[in-house]
Amino acid sequence: MTGRRQPAGGLAGVGLVKRFARGSETVTALAGVDLRVDAGEFVALVGPSGSGKSTLLALLCGWETPDEGELSYLGPLADRRPETLGWRNLALVPQALGLVTDLSLADNVLLPARLRRTHAAARSRADALLADFGLTHLADRYPHQASLGEQQRAAVARALLLRPAVLLADEPTAHQDRGHADRLLDAVVDAAREGSAVLIATHDELAWSRADRVLSMRDGVITEGRPR
Repeated sequence: MTGRRQPAGGLAGVGLVKRFARGSETVTALAGVDLRVDAGEFVALVGPSGSGKSTLLALLCGWETPDEGELSYLGPLADRRPETLGWRNLALVPQALGLVTDLSLADNVLLPARLRRTHAAARSRADALLADFGLTHLADRYPHQASLGEQQRAAVARALLLRPAVLLADEPTAHQDRGHADRLLDAVVDAAREGSAVLIATHDELAWSRADRVLSMRDGVITEGRPR
C-alpha cells in the first residue's frame, strides 16, 4: 500500500512518571521514561507483562496523564495535546480493539473518515485494506460475527486508514497466525515508510525483527535494544 507522505512529525517524552494506587500501596508503572519516535520510524517496545508498556501507550494517546515529566508531539503536531488530535494525526490499536459493536467491520474501518466526513473518498483505501488483511468476505459482518484475529485486523485497518502521523499499537499481532502477522507488519512498515511515526508494544519476536529500533522495558524503565 502506498500513498502521500505525511509531513514530518513524531512524539517525544522526557522523564515520564505514572503512579497508581493499589489499596494502601502506590505502584509506579512508569519510572522516568525518556522516549522519542520520529516520523518515518518504526519502533518496537518489548518487555514482560506488567513492565509498563500498555501504561506508556495509554499515556501517549491521552488516556492517562503523567504524574511527572513532559509529553510532546513533533513537527506540525507540536503544541497539541493528545485529546485534540484526530485519527489522521494520532491512531491507536488498543489491546481491547475498541470496535463499535453495531457497525460492520467495513464501517468500523471507515469510521475515522466518517468522523471527518471524508468517507466517500476513503472507501477505496478501506476496500484495499480489507482485501490485504483477508477481510473482504467479512466486510458486512458485525464484530461479534468475526473471530478475534479478524477483529484485530479490522482494528489495524481502521488505524491505518487515514495514514496517521503517529501510529500506536498494543500487541497488534497477538491473535494472528504467521501469515496474517506478516501481512499486518508489512502494512506497519509501509506506514513508517510513508512518514508515520510508529510505536508498537509487542511480545512477538517477528515484530522485533521488522522494526527499525527496539526498546526494552522492565519495571517501568526503558533501555535501548532487545531484552537479554
